[in-house]
Parts: sequence; structure tokens; C-alpha cells
Amino acid sequence: MNDKIVKPTQDQAEEAVRTIISWLGDDPSRAGLLETPKRVLKSYKECFVGYTQDPTTVINKTFTDIDGYNGMVLLQDINFISFCEHHLLPFKGIANVAYMPNKMVIGISKIARIVDILSKRLQIQERLTAQIANTIDSCLKPFGVAVSIIAAHECMSCRGASKDGVKVRTHHLLGLFSEDEQLRHTFLTLSDKK
Repeated sequence: MNDKIVKPTQDQAEEAVRTIISWLGDDPSRAGLLETPKRVLKSYKECFVGYTQDPTTVINKTFTDIDGYNGMVLLQDINFISFCEHHLLPFKGIANVAYMPNKMVIGISKIARIVDILSKRLQIQERLTAQIANTIDSCLKPFGVAVSIIAAHECMSCRGASKDGVKVRTHHLLGLFSEDEQLRHTFLTLSDKK
């Protein structure tokens, strides 16, 4: 959490939701909306739990007994839901994450947890892609990390351009994945397979 941010109280946040309901043209005191501010804040606590977690603490245990394994480790189709920081609307998709071990590996569930933590914040897809790669790179010090994300953005499908079904693809390549054309090609080809 940013130390410069003064976090509002629960009452202040609920009042902000009531203000938005009024701004929309409805009555926040009508029966169906009385509990809405509490419900909205409860759902936001779930949707944005990533602000209370540090993804680097997930990589708290590594395994060095790998018998010289030196191939790519690739987790495919890690589902996630995040929220666009520009419109507070969801975008959801899949992340494919790979790394080239440097004498150690981590449990595969830890990679999925890193995706979860970083996606449960206000994001843009490009930054999310880089943050996942940079977190793994800084904690594991592998020979390379690659992250590919394919996502659909509600801010594009339900407003503005109103184009449903459009998907955004981003990737961030570090180390061997940016240097070795064959390795990069293999990762990107595997990431595109369905």
C-alpha cells in the first residue's frame, strides 16, 4: 500500500457509494439500495485483495533437487480477472507463464498465486504482464522469464467502442526468452495453442 495514501473510513467509503447512486439518478435510501454501499465495499475487498498481499512472499520456498533439469517450465491457461484502472470495469483472460530455471524451481501453484495477487489490483494489461515477469525474475533469478496474457476487456465491449469478443494479447520476455529466437518462438507458439 502506498504510504502517501490516506485510506478513508468504512463510513466515508459507503457515503461515496451513496453519492454515486444519487449521481446515477436513483435514491440510495430506497429499500433495494439500502445495503448496496456495504455490499459494494465487501465485493471490492474481494476483487482488490491484491493490495493487501505481497507477491514476492509467495516465492518463500524453492527446490534445488532438480537433477540438472534445464528445460522450460510453462504454466498454461491461468485464469484471472482484473479491473481496468481507467474505467473500473473487469477484464478477464488467461496468463501463460514460463521460466528457464537456474539451479532451482518453485511449486507451480506459486506462479498461479503471483498472477492472482497482481491481477487483484487496478491494472492495465501491459503492466500486469510485466509485473508477473519481473516478480518471478527478481525472486528466482532464472535464466529467463516469459509471460503472455490474452484478455477481453469489458471497458471495450460494454461501453465506448462496444466491440464484443475483441481480445488483447501482451507478452513480456526477459533473459533467454528475449535473446534466443527459438526459445521465444516455442513459448509464443505454445501460448497460442488452445
